[in-house]
Amino acid sequence: MFYVLRNAQGQISSVHVDAVPGAEVLPQEHPDVRAFFNRADAASEGFARLDAGLVRVLEDLIDALLERNILRITDLPPEAQQKLIDRKTFRSRFQHSALNLFGNELPGMDGSQGDNLPPLL
Repeated sequence: MFYVLRNAQGQISSVHVDAVPGAEVLPQEHPDVRAFFNRADAASEGFARLDAGLVRVLEDLIDALLERNILRITDLPPEAQQKLIDRKTFRSRFQHSALNLFGNELPGMDGSQGDNLPPLL
């Protein structure tokens, strides 16, 4: 059983395991309770997707800084170095087995700069 408080629109605004003044008692299987927790799960999944995207951006940024000799891998703490190496190794395993639709025809794919374009990361 949960103790729930509702807003002016009748939607659950908070769920409590202990009794609170003005709370309604509902079983955990109640549709309103399930809907409340589904909204929270959807928000968590959204943040997780955003975090994963940001991690990729930061990884690419660090790669760019390393390639331009602005940052050295040894400037980072050992734990950060290991995490970057682990991600790079993990990602390279999947990229090698991925379908390569463009071959090596894009600038930078063979290590060259092409028409002065930055190398692909």
